[in-house]
Formats: sequence, C-alpha cells, structure tokens
Amino acid sequence: MERHALEKLLAVDDEASALALDALRSGATYSVGDAAHPAGQHAGVFGHRLRRMRMHGVEPLGLERAVQLLSEHDRPVRVGLIDSADRTWHFLLFLTEDGTAPVACAAWQRVVREPRP
Repeated sequence: MERHALEKLLAVDDEASALALDALRSGATYSVGDAAHPAGQHAGVFGHRLRRMRMHGVEPLGLERAVQLLSEHDRPVRVGLIDSADRTWHFLLFLTEDGTAPVACAAWQRVVREPRP
C-alpha cells in the first residue's frame, strides 16, 4: 500500500488514527499485510495483549475500542503496523479485507525498561 493511500485511510476522527497519520507524515515506517484474517481471532489475541499490557502499567491508546470493534466486525481484516521515525510510538491498524476502509486503530508508546542489576 502506498503511503498516500494509507494517509487517506487514517483521516478519521479518533486520537490513535490522528497520531498515526502524524507519524506517517513525519517519516514513520509502515507495513500493511496482503492477507486478511478473521476479525474475531484478532479480537481474542489483542484482548489478551491488552490485559498483559495493563498488568505492566501500559495503557494503549484505542486498543480496548479496537478489540470491541473487531469483536463486532463479521468480516476478515488486514493488519497494518506503523513505527514512528523516532521509534517511540507503535501503531496497529485494522483495515477491511480489501484494504479500502479502516476498522480500528490503536497506539502505544515504547516502553524502555531499566536493566536488571
């Protein structure tokens, strides 16, 4: 998927998409998968990851809503990933099977862990 096409898909009214769009415009790297997979499978996987993130004190932006939207979406979805140019933000996108519309977007900041003694 070309950058300009992905930018158009991110021009929606939610905070995670707005941050992802800003990151793309600032030189972020990205990838969008060609294959689509059942939305319900993604909802289960990312519901589990949401719980794990919260256990570690990370509150991802929009991931709870993304899990809800994926649970309600009865069609397969394609997954996209965006990493900000400075590698401090990670974005997860879910697009319709044909890649022409967004389903959900989530974002979280990179967690830097202190080295163990």
